[in-house]
Amino acid sequence: MEYSWISKNIVTILHTEIDENSALSFSTIIGIWMYLMITKYEKSLGRYSFLKVKQQTKWIKNLVAVLIVFNVLWLLTLVLFYIRTDIHGHMPYYPYWILYLLFYFAFLYYGVQHIQNRGKFLNPEANIKEEAINKFRIAGLSTIFSKEELKQIESNSSEVVGILSYFATSLFDKNDVKDILWDITENCIAQLHLEDAVIYILDEKTKLLKQTAAYGTKNKGQRMILSPIQIPLGKGIVGGVAATGISECIGDVTKDERYIVDDKKRKSELAVPIFLNEKIFGVLDSENSIKNYFNDQHVFLFQFIAKLISKKLEKIKQRSSSTITDDNMYFKELNFLMSEAKIYRDANLSLETISGKLKISGNYLSQLVNKLSGKSFPDYINGFRIEDAKKKLKDPLFVNYTILSIALESGFNSKSTFYNAFKKTTGISPKEFRKTP
Repeated sequence: MEYSWISKNIVTILHTEIDENSALSFSTIIGIWMYLMITKYEKSLGRYSFLKVKQQTKWIKNLVAVLIVFNVLWLLTLVLFYIRTDIHGHMPYYPYWILYLLFYFAFLYYGVQHIQNRGKFLNPEANIKEEAINKFRIAGLSTIFSKEELKQIESNSSEVVGILSYFATSLFDKNDVKDILWDITENCIAQLHLEDAVIYILDEKTKLLKQTAAYGTKNKGQRMILSPIQIPLGKGIVGGVAATGISECIGDVTKDERYIVDDKKRKSELAVPIFLNEKIFGVLDSENSIKNYFNDQHVFLFQFIAKLISKKLEKIKQRSSSTITDDNMYFKELNFLMSEAKIYRDANLSLETISGKLKISGNYLSQLVNKLSGKSFPDYINGFRIEDAKKKLKDPLFVNYTILSIALESGFNSKSTFYNAFKKTTGISPKEFRKTP
């Protein structure tokens, strides 16, 4: 410990004084820095209620406050060492070391809890029970499927229910066979993430299955099929399904002699019959480059999509069009998400985002809102935002909030938009409304 450039006494001071004091200083700086970062984080979450944000960050602020208190006690202990020369050694520090260990374990525990619950805070609709949302979608499908079919759908995952809900609503305003078939193939690709989807229609006279609608590599654009093929009834996997009326899911087509190459060789295929008035109308078919790609869920969805096609075609044949009624379950689900999850508070909310949440087509949603609310889509959403803002303008908890802050928290993205919408609805400005008793 003796060196020419540093004495043993200086080394002792460095070892006993500087390391303790620097550790305390570092811990104090970290505590204060963390507290300031939390405050900055709270202010940055402008699209959420500040009261809600403060509630969500309260746990970490409390822990940081505890850390600062520990640091103050540590500092007082160091001062005591200078005042009381009879006190020495590490014994006075042991309780603090134990407290600090407990502090970091508490930090870890509450941190994990916060991360697990964070999604529910950032996505309020996540707090809404999936079972409740599923019931709305099942009820929406009840106008299309029988009770037995609904039981089968309900026994599947919410994802399956959502996909079928989207397919059903996308066909709502389609009254042409060609539109229906092309819409189905397009949605098969988009919703089920498939490589291709092809619908064959059986020609009763020639007994040939003709490619009528396709999406993926077979799509030529402008609803035209690239190199369309015809398959004789009973030939190939598609022809076999049409002949027997039984779905087939082939995991490895290289081992199936019936496989007919279309645009290119693939390794698995799923073909499902489409019936019309209990007779074969055609086949819904998809191929994939991966062996055993199609699973039971794909088979189930294809079978029910085929039933959707059948039911829609029957309506066209009977010349009966679908109508939107006041008891529409999709509209009830929309109102449920508005009132319970308060999704209108998202300033970026659009027709596309809401239709995605509801698992219905954007066109159907637009018709739904116009028909049942008597308002345009933007006016319908702003109606909820204005009611939210009116409550906040009268709430004592928001007395220190500016008009702009309340507008942003209610889902508006600018002060001018809020003022215009508010005055259009109430006849007075937000400022005047706030002053009214």
